[in-house]
Amino acid sequence: MKEIGEALKEARESIGITIEEAANDLKLKPSQIENIEAGNKDAFQDVFYLKYFIRDYSKYLGLDYEDMIDEFNEFLFDYTSKISLDDIKKAKKQVLNNEKKEERKVVSPYTYEKQNKLKISPIIIYILIVLILVVGCCFVIKGLDNNSPKENTTENIIK
Repeated sequence: MKEIGEALKEARESIGITIEEAANDLKLKPSQIENIEAGNKDAFQDVFYLKYFIRDYSKYLGLDYEDMIDEFNEFLFDYTSKISLDDIKKAKKQVLNNEKKEERKVVSPYTYEKQNKLKISPIIIYILIVLILVVGCCFVIKGLDNNSPKENTTENIIK
């Protein structure tokens, strides 16, 4: 990483551009340019942003940015291949803990999302309603049949 930073610094100084001018033109902070030139990758939260900063800075200085990116990728491979499994496990635990913390939201009455405890499909509800209506209609019709006067049967005539 230091070699990349030194190459960028030499190119900038040979052109006669100040750090402030480069930062202003690239819409970066001067401290970011200084950290890139110093090879300080720890000053950046994400190595992918650093990669794009190096690419843009190389283009700006008229250097072959693809060679710079290839060199950065080699550095990144060497750096990441030296990370121990314990460090990877710790990082994974931190990510999981952060996800759990993010899940805990502050709930207000205005943002509260109601959760259905009993998940019944609407189709089942419609089928139950139709069944209840059919059974109710059957009882009504049966009741009307029992209350209706009988036709002239022999029992009605005798009475």
